[in-house]
Amino acid sequence: MGDVLDLLHHTVTSPWVYLVIIAVTAIDAFFPAVPGETVVITAGVFAAGGEPNLVLVIVTAAFGALVGDHISYAIGRGGGAHRLARLPADSRRRASSEWARRAVDRRGGMILTTARYVPGGRTAVTLTMGAVRYPARMFLLYDSLACATWGIYCALLGYFGGLAFEHNPVSGLLAGVAISLAVTGLFEAVRWGRRRAHARAAARRDC
Repeated sequence: MGDVLDLLHHTVTSPWVYLVIIAVTAIDAFFPAVPGETVVITAGVFAAGGEPNLVLVIVTAAFGALVGDHISYAIGRGGGAHRLARLPADSRRRASSEWARRAVDRRGGMILTTARYVPGGRTAVTLTMGAVRYPARMFLLYDSLACATWGIYCALLGYFGGLAFEHNPVSGLLAGVAISLAVTGLFEAVRWGRRRAHARAAARRDC
């Protein structure tokens, strides 16, 4: 374990870690299998000891996430928009796409900023916003806010975990990741509860 910790310490305290954070958080935005949160939290844990720099961890995490979200948006805008336009006017998928467009038009900013904290969910939202051609300027505005707050959240989560477990960084890292998973699970539970409530309300209206 000591050798693994030493290797991790040398990697995270290297100047190259900032490029790693940018690359991983960018890829995570459109390929959710890459652990973006874990990398930022890990860097935050070690930032409590002085290296890497906490502010640079936040900035690079937010920048990487912003780049990745825009790649996802561009993929949706380039491929999804053409497919949606070819759907038959009376098809169920066309109706669903129109519903998504209206939802994004009304609450796009709130949906985007909330989805950034849900792995996988943010990818679906950014792809959809591109496919329904949500205005690029508004997407940049709301996504910048979402990525900045996400970067601060993940980095500080690791940082304070590192301070709490100053003499045992492995425990601090595990605690930070566990809290991140718990918060993500809470968001998923809230979304599930809201879907159930909407479904029950729709069922009552149909009766």
